[in-house]
Amino acid sequence: MAAPGLAGLFAVYKPAGVAWGRVREALETRLLRELNAAPQRAPRQQVRFLPSPAPEGGGAVELVAASVPVLADHPLVRGPRFRKLKIGAGHRLDVKASGVFVLGIGHGNKLLTDLYNCHLTKVYTVGGLFGKATDDFSDTGNLIEKTTFDHITREKLERILAVIQGTNQKALLMYSNIDMKTQEAYELAVKGLIRPMGKSPPIITAIRCLQFALPEFQLEIHCLHETQQYLRKVVHEIGLELKSSAVCTQVRRTRDGVFTVDDALPRTQWNLQSIREAIRNCQLKVQTELEKTLAAHEENSPLHQLDGTQLSMLCKSLREQHNTAETCQRGDGQQKERG
Repeated sequence: MAAPGLAGLFAVYKPAGVAWGRVREALETRLLRELNAAPQRAPRQQVRFLPSPAPEGGGAVELVAASVPVLADHPLVRGPRFRKLKIGAGHRLDVKASGVFVLGIGHGNKLLTDLYNCHLTKVYTVGGLFGKATDDFSDTGNLIEKTTFDHITREKLERILAVIQGTNQKALLMYSNIDMKTQEAYELAVKGLIRPMGKSPPIITAIRCLQFALPEFQLEIHCLHETQQYLRKVVHEIGLELKSSAVCTQVRRTRDGVFTVDDALPRTQWNLQSIREAIRNCQLKVQTELEKTLAAHEENSPLHQLDGTQLSMLCKSLREQHNTAETCQRGDGQQKERG
């Protein structure tokens, strides 16, 4: 059974040390509890002929028509109204990583697939520590070696970052399958839409140093098709290029496509009302991004071979979800006024 106002995309903030599956289970459990605790419709009534003493007495009995509730609608017979919610996960975060985690409910699972195939950029804040190396590139792994790091400066680090960005820019153009001498490539570049629209290795589109205080440093990385373990390996390789070693101390996703940290619900707001509001607030920018990407890549991407009718149907579906959410919001407000 579809839950009113719960069809769309929203983002939560996943803390470090928690598996993404546990986050999804916690959300589903909380939503089901609140949905089933809401006031339910009155049970249906049916006409039954019940025995009743006859007016003339003498122990005679007659059948009298009466309206009684349908036992099949009784909560103890029917059970919970909502038993399962279809919650899909977007780009996942491993146990050690934290940050923006996008999920979809109901028809939002279809939008999750559409956004996934738009290949939007994700942004991470990555912390590093010079002077040691571990077996899994993180600061919690088994120590392999210790090295000196006094010779490292911010200028040397930024030169390495520039080389990494330049190398990845070449890979970005190669996997985008676009002739850079064409008008089409120019228009995509102006809109910031040059990106691989199919499978490719991890690609870093931008990387810069946010903080530098030996032995610690912090990077901002914009990337596509990455894993959090790949980002930890990047930190390790930066240490090697600087004639030292480095481990990753933090991987925090601050943006996933159109969703930012400001859109992500903290643990204290994982409830029905906050999630409904988050779905409503994000619908417009999701719709805008899909329209922009579909229009720009309609001839280049296998996913987006949609004609005008299909694109209109997708946009109409998004608008209907938006209108349904507004109707539910008005209904909730009216119930509160009556209360």
